Amino acid sequence: MMKDPTSPPADTVGPSSAASSEAPRYRPRDRFWPYVDVPEEPTDEEVAAIDPDLRAELFGADARPFSVTISFPRFDGEGYAKAVELARASPEYLETGAGDRLRHRARYYPRDVVGLKELWGIVGTLHDAEVLIDDRPVPYARQLWLPLFWFLLFR
Repeated sequence: MMKDPTSPPADTVGPSSAASSEAPRYRPRDRFWPYVDVPEEPTDEEVAAIDPDLRAELFGADARPFSVTISFPRFDGEGYAKAVELARASPEYLETGAGDRLRHRARYYPRDVVGLKELWGIVGTLHDAEVLIDDRPVPYARQLWLPLFWFLLFR
């Protein structure tokens, strides 16, 4: 059986159509969202955590100098406290995650090569330690870039 194209749709027929045309009996509060105080601009920590390519597209290219970042997880051993102390003493330090996913990120510039060498002496044997060149993972960062950075110790 075919429907008559001139008949109104089924959802507008009956008592519900009269109820929908009435004014609502209550007005919702203006503060209905639980996160009202979210800032319009990202914080420095949020910007630091953004992928470098995305950050360059959003905010333009940085004029930051060349840097090496060491990222390492929590580990058992007496060197952990010293590694965290050295990482916090770096020019830029960031903790990400929590619990088993906690990672420490310490950025070093060429003038800070001594601190980088000390930190790498502690965490360099960890399988999960990462070396990032200008916030990017690059091939042979451990084998090539760090030894090239060590040449700055002789200046």
